[in-house]
Amino acid sequence: MQNIQKRKLEVAVLSDLHLGTFGCHALEIVQYLKSIQPKILVLNGDIIDIWQFRRKYFPATHMQVIRELFKLMEQGSKVYYITGNHDEALRKYSGTEIGNLILDDKLVLELDGKKTWIFHGDVFDATTKGGAKFIAKLGGHGYDFLIWLNHITNKILTLLGKEKRSFSKQVKNSVKKAVAWINDFENTAAELAIEKGFDYVVCGHIHQPQIKEYVNNKGKTTYLNSGDWIENLSALEYERGSWKIHYFEEQPQIKSLKIDLPDIPKIPDVITEKVAFWIQSVL
Repeated sequence: MQNIQKRKLEVAVLSDLHLGTFGCHALEIVQYLKSIQPKILVLNGDIIDIWQFRRKYFPATHMQVIRELFKLMEQGSKVYYITGNHDEALRKYSGTEIGNLILDDKLVLELDGKKTWIFHGDVFDATTKGGAKFIAKLGGHGYDFLIWLNHITNKILTLLGKEKRSFSKQVKNSVKKAVAWINDFENTAAELAIEKGFDYVVCGHIHQPQIKEYVNNKGKTTYLNSGDWIENLSALEYERGSWKIHYFEEQPQIKSLKIDLPDIPKIPDVITEKVAFWIQSVL
C-alpha cells in the first residue's frame, strides 16, 4: 500500500470500539488510525469488550487495530487507555505505565491553558452497578445481536439501492426514557465539571457524539462525547485550540486497505487463545 499523508493532531479521542464483538467496525478503525498522527491518543473506555468477549471470535481486523495502536506508540504518540464498564476488569491495573502506554480510569490534560477532564462516564450509569450489571450484560448481548441483524439488513438494502438504516438509533430516538437518560447524563457530567473548575469534560459510554456548552450560576464548561465505532464511527479531535467531531469517511488513498487485508498474516489459533487467556486472567 502506498504511503499516505497522515493528519497531525494534538489530541484524538476514541471510545467504545468494542473490539471482540460482531458490531465493531474494525476495518474502519484501522483506516482512521492509519490516517492520523496525534501527539496524544486517548482511548476512552470500552475498547476491548471483555463483557462480551468470545474465545472463538477475535478476527484479524480486530487484531490489526491493536497493531496500529502499537505502531502509533512506536512513532511517538502517547496513548492513554481509560477504562470503561465493558473493560472494567483492567481497572485493577490503573496507574500502570509501559513506554508510551498509560492505563488509568481518568485523565486531566491542560490544552492551551484550559483544563480538560476525560473519563468514560459509566460512573453516572446505575445500570452498570450491582445487580443491574447482570441485566446490562444480557442487554449487551441483545444489542450485539441487533447490530449484527442491522448489518445484514443494510447489505440487502444496499444491493436494492436503498438507504441504510440504524435500528439501534431508531430505538434510542423513539424511546422517551432513553432520550431523557442521555440528557441527564450530559447535564450531570457538565454540572460536575463546572463544580470542579474544568473547561472541558470529555466522555464516551452513551454512543452519542456531542459538543455542547453548558452554563449555570457557578460557571460554564463544554461537554464533549466521542461517540462510538459501532454506529456513528466518530472521534473527537483537538487542534489549533478547538475541538471538533470527526466522522469516518473512507479515504481513496487508503481504500486499498480492503485489498491488502488478506495479506495480513492469518492469526494462528494460539494467538487468539492467548488473547482469551489474558482477558480471562484479569477477570
